Amino acid sequence: MPCYTFENITPVIHPTAFVHPSAVLIGDVWIGKNCYIAPLASLRGDFGRIRVMDGANVQDCCVLHGFPEHEIRLEENAHIGHGAVIHTAIVRKDALVGINAVVLDYAEVGEQAIVAANSTVPNSYKVPPRVLFAGSPGQVKRELSAENIAAKKAGTLTYQQLAKRSIIGVRETTPLCTDDLQRPTTDWQLPFDASFNLRKP
Repeated sequence: MPCYTFENITPVIHPTAFVHPSAVLIGDVWIGKNCYIAPLASLRGDFGRIRVMDGANVQDCCVLHGFPEHEIRLEENAHIGHGAVIHTAIVRKDALVGINAVVLDYAEVGEQAIVAANSTVPNSYKVPPRVLFAGSPGQVKRELSAENIAAKKAGTLTYQQLAKRSIIGVRETTPLCTDDLQRPTTDWQLPFDASFNLRKP
């Protein structure tokens, strides 16, 4: 994988984590247990430290970067959706940052909170725990229901399963030239309703 030392500081990846070969890790990056780092994610620890704690996931095309002497921290089971940007910010335990959302400098996403897709968390803003935060610039829309929190947790557990399966099952290959589409597909038993909608109470 593209993994680079920066001024004698080398990324650390726990053996139970999966980091896709196309993800890029530079310098002071620390990946904990059972994490999943998806294709084309960029984690640049050339200024400040990036710490991805146990069970967290960073999905495709995300960017994590920050200022010198500040740590970006994704706490346990944090869930960072496709294309999101986290810049000098903290995402607390069990929180979710949605697809293409941006969390700006010194902001904080509270424990079990959800930042909706395409939303922006402004500089230094603290999203409270267990709320839905949406808009650009965003605002708190409502408290999350127990169903919302359970669905987020189940989605994160699925990414932890994907990390385990990817360590064994992902390898570079040459594509087939033809296929009759009669082969079996991937076998997933999702622990949640994939049609989950945040508009539900």
